[in-house]
Amino acid sequence: MTAPTRSALIVRGGWDGHHPVEATDLFLPFLENSGFSVRIEDGPAVYADAETMAGVDLILQCNTMNTIEHAEVMGLRAAIEAGTGMAGWHGGIADSYRNSSDYLQLIGGQFATHPGRRPDERPGDERDNYLPYTVNITELGRTHEITEGVSDFTLDTEQYWVLHDDLIDVLATTTHPVQPYHPWHRPITSPAVWTRLWGEGRIFVATPGHSLDVLQDDNVRGIIERGLLWASR
Repeated sequence: MTAPTRSALIVRGGWDGHHPVEATDLFLPFLENSGFSVRIEDGPAVYADAETMAGVDLILQCNTMNTIEHAEVMGLRAAIEAGTGMAGWHGGIADSYRNSSDYLQLIGGQFATHPGRRPDERPGDERDNYLPYTVNITELGRTHEITEGVSDFTLDTEQYWVLHDDLIDVLATTTHPVQPYHPWHRPITSPAVWTRLWGEGRIFVATPGHSLDVLQDDNVRGIIERGLLWASR
């Protein structure tokens, strides 16, 4: 194990369906072996502690459908503007605090839905929204250090439809096709992996990651590990 030279803060919690404890625990050995000392918090209150946040090089957040107070999101934004990196996957970062437009602006992309499979193929549980889909590496992604060398790959899990802005740099996309049982009329392409520069800080988001098996997919895990390192101060 590399002696710690940087500080990582894991903020986890929210909806249990995304397994915030088990999911972030998957990446603890990687962070520690990469030279991070790791602190774990069960909610975003720490973001309001300016002294603590000033010493954080990387935030790994997995906190789905939770809420955040104004002082907390302002502290988070200030830390990232000053150089703290932020990274996460799936709803743990792209569907964290629906009550805060300031947070949504910071991240640059917000979960809207995950289209379901055919109605007659739905078993009545979370698999209703599992679809086989392709993650397509963009032209930028083929040369970016997070996704360089990664080919297009397929997953069978939730496919995120993301509302986003033009300040993100998209490394991979996924396309929602037209289906007779859905109301949209042309294919919709959403970012699946993106980065964002915010002040002196870097933000990394990957939308795959609904369940532990998806996080352990070689492509997904490799992209996330590279994204953690890229985002860190």
